[in-house]
Amino acid sequence: MNRHLIASVLAASTLGAVGMAQAAPATYSIDPTHTFVTFEVKHFGTSTNRGRFDKKAGTVTLDKEAKSGSVDITIETGSINTGTGPFDAHLKSKDFFNAEAFPQATFKSTKFIFNGDKVSQVVGDLTLLGKTQTVVLSANNFGCYQNPMLKREVCGGDFETTIQRANFGMEYGIAYGIPNDVKLIIQVEAVKQ
Repeated sequence: MNRHLIASVLAASTLGAVGMAQAAPATYSIDPTHTFVTFEVKHFGTSTNRGRFDKKAGTVTLDKEAKSGSVDITIETGSINTGTGPFDAHLKSKDFFNAEAFPQATFKSTKFIFNGDKVSQVVGDLTLLGKTQTVVLSANNFGCYQNPMLKREVCGGDFETTIQRANFGMEYGIAYGIPNDVKLIIQVEAVKQ
């Protein structure tokens, strides 16, 4: 073989290896300062009660080339925060989250759905009060960027779903008009490791 042909073969092999390395799944760690898990529920058909969970952690794996990924998030139920202490205490009680017996809620994805290059839905299992239900988180927004401060890629978006709390055994007040439907809104950013 002549030197030009050998050089071309080596260059093609190197580029192929680099391309394969870039196509590998990447792991991202949830950034707690830019990740918020909030909920909304109507108050007897009038105003909307809102709250959030202040303590959460987890990882995201994303393979942009294969259009696949996974999410594993843990939420501390005792970190619920509505801005009103007595309301928080009631929500942590056995009537609702029973945070002492069930200190964590988890979401583990089973499938990512893409629309072009962007994640459009994440299907997974939500475990709350020891019961697991499949939920679909729909993306209102999704993107990745190079964070100028961290010097790393960050991916994230706004996701939401509506669950029926009775499916998890949280039935308090339904007979009196406290809604069963609870809207979950997850704003998430995760930093490439």
